[in-house]
Amino acid sequence: MSRKSSWRNRLSFYLLAIGSACGLGNLWRFPYIVGENGGGAFLLLYVFLAFTVGLTLLIAELMIGHFTGVSILKASKRVALQYKRPIHLFGWLSVFISAVTLAYYSVICGWVLHYLTQFLLSLFQAQPISYLSQTSMMTLYQNSWLQFLLASVHLLISIVIVVKGFAEGVERWIASILPLFGILVIILLVKSLSLDSTPDVLRFLFYPDFSKLTWASIGHAVGHVFFTLSLGFGTMVTFGSYFKKDEKLPVIGFRVTFVDTLISILAVLLIFPIAFSSSKKPLTDPSLLFEVLPQFLAREKGGVFFGLIFFLCLWLAALNASIGLLETVTANLVEKKPELKRSLSAWIAGFFILGLTVIPAFSGTLFKSFKVHGQGFIETMDSFLINGLLPIAGLGMVIIALLSLTEADRKKLFVQDASPTSYNMYTHWRFALKWVVPIVILLGLGFQLFEFVSY
Repeated sequence: MSRKSSWRNRLSFYLLAIGSACGLGNLWRFPYIVGENGGGAFLLLYVFLAFTVGLTLLIAELMIGHFTGVSILKASKRVALQYKRPIHLFGWLSVFISAVTLAYYSVICGWVLHYLTQFLLSLFQAQPISYLSQTSMMTLYQNSWLQFLLASVHLLISIVIVVKGFAEGVERWIASILPLFGILVIILLVKSLSLDSTPDVLRFLFYPDFSKLTWASIGHAVGHVFFTLSLGFGTMVTFGSYFKKDEKLPVIGFRVTFVDTLISILAVLLIFPIAFSSSKKPLTDPSLLFEVLPQFLAREKGGVFFGLIFFLCLWLAALNASIGLLETVTANLVEKKPELKRSLSAWIAGFFILGLTVIPAFSGTLFKSFKVHGQGFIETMDSFLINGLLPIAGLGMVIIALLSLTEADRKKLFVQDASPTSYNMYTHWRFALKWVVPIVILLGLGFQLFEFVSY
C-alpha cells in the first residue's frame, strides 16, 4: 500500500507530537482551563481521562492511518461506501475543525510573535520591560489589523514549510528546538516555584476539592485531552499513514500521552505561582500566559534575554502544531483532488484558512460586544470547537476505527508478541474503545449542554 511519505525515524514523530504539546496547547490553554474548573479535582480528572479516553483513541487513530495508508477523508469514505452510511461526514467534520482551529490558533500564535518582537526591540531601547508587559495585550486587543498581520506571517511560514515537503520541512530542525525549550522551561519553573505563592499553588493543584467541579468539567477535560493530543482533527490518522511497517503503536501512543500529560502538569506549575503572586489576573483568563509571564520576567535579572528566547521557542513549538494541522488539511485535499500538485494544494488550503483568520483577528473590535455566558468571541469559539465539535469528531473516529479494521487487523496492530499481558492489554483497549470512550464523550457533551441551558 503506497504512502505519500514516511517518517525518517520514530523520533521524528515523537518530536512533532511532543513539540505540539510543548506549545500553546499546554502552556497557553491548559492553565486557564484548570483555573476555570477549580484546580486540583479537574487536574486529577484530566490525568485520568488522558490515560483512558485519550490514549485509547490515539492508538485507534494511528491504527486507521497505519492500516489504510490514507488520510481521514478517504478512510471515512471507504467505510461509508462499504456500509452505505454517511460516515464520511465525520471525515469532513475533522478537516473542517482542523481548518477553523488553525485559523484562530494562528491569531494566538500571532500574540506570541508580538511578544517575541517586543522582547527583541527592548534589547535596543531604554523603555523598561515592565511597560511592555502592561500594554502589549491591550495593544493587540485594540488593533485587529495587527493581529491579522501577525497571524498572516505565522500562517505563511507554515505554508512554506508544508510546501517544501513535510519530512524535509520539519524533521531537519525540530530536534534542535525542544532541548533548548525544555531547558528554558525548567529554569523558569525553578524560578517560579521559588516564589512565596508556591504553597498556595500546590494546595490548589494537589488537594482536590471536588465541589469546585461543574457539570461541564468532564466535557472541558475531554476537549483539552483531544486538543493537546491532536485527536479528532484527523492529524494522527495522517501521521499514522506515514509510519513504516511493524511499528509498536500502543508503545508510541503511551509515550506521547505520558509526556504530554507531564508537560500539562509542568505548565500549571510554571504559570500558577506567577499568577498567584501577582493576584491581578484571574486564573480563568485566556491571556493569562501573556499577562503574567512578561511581568514575572520584568522582575528577574536577565529577564529580557529569557523572554526573547522563551517566546522564540514557544513560537517554534506552536509552529509545529500549526504545521501538523495544515499538513492534515493539505494531505486530505491532495487525496480528494489528486490532479492538484501538493504544493498548490498547500497554498489553496493555507489561503482558505487565512481568510477564516479574519474573524478571530477582528474579535477585539468588530465583535467586542459579543458575549455568550460571559465569554468573549475567542473564548466562545475555542469552547465550541474544542469542547463541542472535537469530541463529536472523536466519536466519529471510534466508529471509523471499529468499521475500517477487522478484529484480526486491530489485534495484529496492537499485539506485538504472544505474551498473555499483550493480549490482556488488547482486550482492555478494545473494551475502552467500544464502550468507555463513546460513553465519556456523550456524558461530556450532555453535561455541557445541561449547564448551558440552565445557566
